Amino acid sequence: MQKVTADRSWRLHDVAATRRIEQRAAAALPPHTLMQRAGLATARLALALAPHARQVWIACGPGNNGGDGLEAALLLRQWGKPVAVTIAGDPARFPADAAQAWRRCQAAGVPVLDEPPPGWDLCIDALLGIGAARPLQGAIAQAASCIAAGHGLVLAVDVPSGLAADTGQGDGVRAHHTLSLLTLKPGLFTARGRDAAGQVWFDDLQAGAPPDLACAELSGPPALGERLHASHKGSYGDVAIVGGAPGMAGAAVLAAAAALTAGAGRVFLCPLDERAGSLAPAWPDLMLRDWKSLPLQAVTVACGCGGGEAVGAALPAVLARSQRLVLDADGLNAVAADPALQQALRERAARGQATVLSPHPLEAARLLGSDTGRVQADRLRSARELAQRFDCTVVLKGSGSVVAAPGALPRINPTGNARLATAGTGDVLAGMLAAALASGTDAFEAACAAVYRHGRLADRWPADRPLTAGALALRANAP
Repeated sequence: MQKVTADRSWRLHDVAATRRIEQRAAAALPPHTLMQRAGLATARLALALAPHARQVWIACGPGNNGGDGLEAALLLRQWGKPVAVTIAGDPARFPADAAQAWRRCQAAGVPVLDEPPPGWDLCIDALLGIGAARPLQGAIAQAASCIAAGHGLVLAVDVPSGLAADTGQGDGVRAHHTLSLLTLKPGLFTARGRDAAGQVWFDDLQAGAPPDLACAELSGPPALGERLHASHKGSYGDVAIVGGAPGMAGAAVLAAAAALTAGAGRVFLCPLDERAGSLAPAWPDLMLRDWKSLPLQAVTVACGCGGGEAVGAALPAVLARSQRLVLDADGLNAVAADPALQQALRERAARGQATVLSPHPLEAARLLGSDTGRVQADRLRSARELAQRFDCTVVLKGSGSVVAAPGALPRINPTGNARLATAGTGDVLAGMLAAALASGTDAFEAACAAVYRHGRLADRWPADRPLTAGALALRANAP
């Protein structure tokens, strides 16, 4: 069993792949072996998490997830723990493996109650597994409500009940810990998954998931780039920030400051509002320029931060000439509203020009001609669709940001927290993306690295200090 942490990468498998792995493993083992292994893993983790629990409630559902819970109940009782089971369903209709676990529990005298035991301090959520495809109903919904009303520790088996394993959508149980079995599921790490799953643990039940069946990867930390002593500012690339329309100059300054702090050799601030220069004295390292005066083919451009409607005038030249481009915020909105700009964006890849799009869900929806509900319903699918449509790297921001590119296994970012939900942090990310791209790194790897570091800054932020975009920009190169 392993604790899933952000210090390494992890392969993720969707429900279809998990079913194939399960069938292959079950065919090679004696009957009921996988369920017994699942129960043992669950019981061991429960004991490790709550060794002094005075009352353990195992909420079992009508399928094999419930069977895993029954096997865990049997072991915990054998180990002397006070266990009680409830069953949201008819045991007479259990599938074969769960039915065997049920008979074993009956023979061992495991207490079965109609209601949760009073005063439980550990609940094992074994109501639903990876097959959940609709809102919780009936007895399962009632059990989930009882879990939510309790005050004890909650451990979910495989996925929290009500959470879609592939997408991270759905309302249901919120667990403190989740033990993912056989494979790690992408829904645990994006959309609502991180809130629902808590700390994720993994046990492959000795089945060994083939890496070629993975649908995505949970990003690990980027490699630390060594700066050679015999180098100079030209070694690390030039970044130009094109944005900052009237009333929104701060967004461009934040992006420029972040690019500078993140390691770009030189940063040009190219505000679309002539008055934005008044903000620059706080950053004497930034060079004010009119974007029209720059050789766009020789710099990495981050375009759109606070761009307003004014950014539309710059986009045709930026899309045509910039060799490396990060398109963010109002730059994305302008492209979404103009078919000619969309075509210009698609043509960049054929010319060998690298592009990173960094939309939040609403901006992604505009680019796809859709709505945020559809984007969020399957964030992996949406990111892949955008990457294919515009032939570029896409960072779909949000809880568990998704990075996708044509021909690459998508990655879900494991870092970051809700303290980033404040104005301007997306502009800081745009600057960090531009700095990473300017270093000469492949666009996909540059995006993964910048997103990971951006989130890690928030994870390591001192609890007694407010996280603001300005403060974040100052720390964009922190380890």
